[in-house]
Amino acid sequence: MLAIALVDRTGSGLWASVSVLYITYVSHLSVAQVGTLAAIAGAIGIAGVPLGGRLADRFPLTRVLVALQLLRALASFALLTTDNYVLLIVFSAAGGLGDRAANVLTKLYATRVAGPDRIRYQAISRTAANAGWALGGLTAAAALALGTTAAYHWLLLGDALSFVAVATLTVGCGEPPSPQRTVVTSKDAQPASKPPNPWRDRTYLAYVATETVLFLDDAVFKVGLPLWIAHASDAPHGLVPLLMVLNNVMVVALIVPLARFATTTAATRNLLIPLSVAFALGGATLTLSATGGAVTAIVLLTATAVAFTMAEMLHATVSWELSVALAPDTAQGAYLGVHGLAQSTQRSSGPLAVTAAIASGSLGWTVFGAAIALTCMIQHRLVREPLARTPLSVLPVTVSEH
Repeated sequence: MLAIALVDRTGSGLWASVSVLYITYVSHLSVAQVGTLAAIAGAIGIAGVPLGGRLADRFPLTRVLVALQLLRALASFALLTTDNYVLLIVFSAAGGLGDRAANVLTKLYATRVAGPDRIRYQAISRTAANAGWALGGLTAAAALALGTTAAYHWLLLGDALSFVAVATLTVGCGEPPSPQRTVVTSKDAQPASKPPNPWRDRTYLAYVATETVLFLDDAVFKVGLPLWIAHASDAPHGLVPLLMVLNNVMVVALIVPLARFATTTAATRNLLIPLSVAFALGGATLTLSATGGAVTAIVLLTATAVAFTMAEMLHATVSWELSVALAPDTAQGAYLGVHGLAQSTQRSSGPLAVTAAIASGSLGWTVFGAAIALTCMIQHRLVREPLARTPLSVLPVTVSEH
């Protein structure tokens, strides 16, 4: 699965860091059209998250993952065939649906395999994934030097082929044990009650709502920074993929050491405090990046990338642990599926939020960062009592004989 993460994110790095630039300069879409395309595709892709969680509670996890990777491959190949705005939305939505569901199921796979070591596994897995992002981003930066439509097409083709490779590798992965899918015989007693329903768990739903806001660092890197550099700063356009590379190099170097500060669930919750500081600083430096010349813009945009990368790493650690710790063992697939809605919803609302920050003028990014920082503190208070009743535990596994 670590090899899969590396291959998957290398392919994604080829395309994700340049997709907004391609749509802007090759397809000649406006800022509003780019934001709308990303928002609509993200909204449709949301359905894949709870669907993936439910399927994982009923079918072998590796088989579901293979199907989702093939869906992502087909969607990427389809993007190569058209510049039609409506079709771009449709194909992007199909790819987003597969991507969001695969992301949740990969997390569920890791949770079942790693047990109480899930925080360290998350850090190592994210290191492999971001190493792939960095490799893909460097290749994308080199391709941008050509400045041709063909270069963008080759990057997208590489992304599609990476999904085919990932599907092939997943076929050989072992199926992890699952407490949700229990094999029973006619002699076994029927369950006394149904598994917990995340849609009736108000605390978990409120937690997921705050998570939607905290995932906005993703929209900053994928949409906000490229559009800001293209339309509101004097920085060169080639800085976009280089900032993506910086982001991924930092994650590779630092996320495992940062995991040492999350040895318990309580310690993980306390990371929400420095997380709020990182978001506030990122918004402030992004605002200031439009106040000077090219050199000033490059320095401040680099500082912004550092701040939001720290936010990404801290939130990745916090989100992984709290989403699992707050979920009952007998309904992890369903609960993590609902939690995955936060990132999927952000994929839809995030582009609108960052384009609104850009359109709001000089203080838009400062308000943006401050709002997310406040949400961090709200979540810190929200999960305190539920976590006190749910200590970090080893994932139980019960499978009866045929």
